Amino acid sequence: MSELKTIKSEHLYKGRAVNLRVDTVELPSGRRTTREIVEHGDSVAIVPIDTDGSVLLVRQFREAVERELLEIPAGGIDPGEEPGESAQRELREETGYLAGRMEYLGGFYSSPGFSTEYLYLFLATELRPGPLSAPDGEVIELVRIPLDSVLGLIARGEICDSKSIAGLMRVIMEHRWGHETA
Repeated sequence: MSELKTIKSEHLYKGRAVNLRVDTVELPSGRRTTREIVEHGDSVAIVPIDTDGSVLLVRQFREAVERELLEIPAGGIDPGEEPGESAQRELREETGYLAGRMEYLGGFYSSPGFSTEYLYLFLATELRPGPLSAPDGEVIELVRIPLDSVLGLIARGEICDSKSIAGLMRVIMEHRWGHETA
């Protein structure tokens, strides 16, 4: 399969969380068209499992979809931070827990059709209370769900964002089949 050739890029918007650019590309056929690209920094997503086998999820209102979502903790990687450091920070900020063990499980692109964001996925275990320090403006409710109940929540659409589904399914697959994580 041939790659597109980028002819030019024009930045239309630069914001705090995202930038928007429009690329003019040349298709393998020689035809030119445009692609709208959301530039977003890399992020981390964490599946925290407590000693009782429950996953710690967060419920928060998401303005873009105008509803509350039940999600795994996640957030952006700050400049100069390693993904594992970001995962610990985000876990503490969103749940009030620290992980004694933070295991990297791999990663994925959130929406590669239009976004540059790559998510590093972690499994957090050996949890212990730490200082809850949610950023100003974030209203987060901590929800404990038995890992065995997660598939039902996904099937009923109660967990419906891609990072949470991908992260939880990865952990469930590892748990069920006993494979070592990458």
